[in-house]
Amino acid sequence: MSSRFTGGCACGAIRYECSAAPVFALNCHCRDCQRATGTAYASILRVPAISFRVTKGEPRFYTVRADSGNTVSRGFCSECGSPLFSRLSAMPEIVGVRAGSLDDPSWHRPAADIFTKSAQPWDYMNPELPKYPGYRR
Repeated sequence: MSSRFTGGCACGAIRYECSAAPVFALNCHCRDCQRATGTAYASILRVPAISFRVTKGEPRFYTVRADSGNTVSRGFCSECGSPLFSRLSAMPEIVGVRAGSLDDPSWHRPAADIFTKSAQPWDYMNPELPKYPGYRR
């Protein structure tokens, strides 16, 4: 995993950088992430909030109560709608960066699938990853 990485939205209006390696990477299959991504799951890198910063633009936020019961604020581009990152009330020290928003997502390696109890029957999950029916801190 990279110790420094950058990313942004599809139209280039929002850019970010992170100066630390992810502390954990996962695929979240909760219904909230399914709705937010429009697909089967969100692939997320958890990074220390202190190492993450937006370098260009002003993301908009949508806040909702997630399946875990926690409040999640999702940062996205108001121009193109790209989902970029999220902040979870249960872990204010962490930012959840969307793997698809990375400039180079090829190095991303999820270590687990969470909220598998909400996974769709048509969703293929990597059988080598540990599975958790709910939230994993």
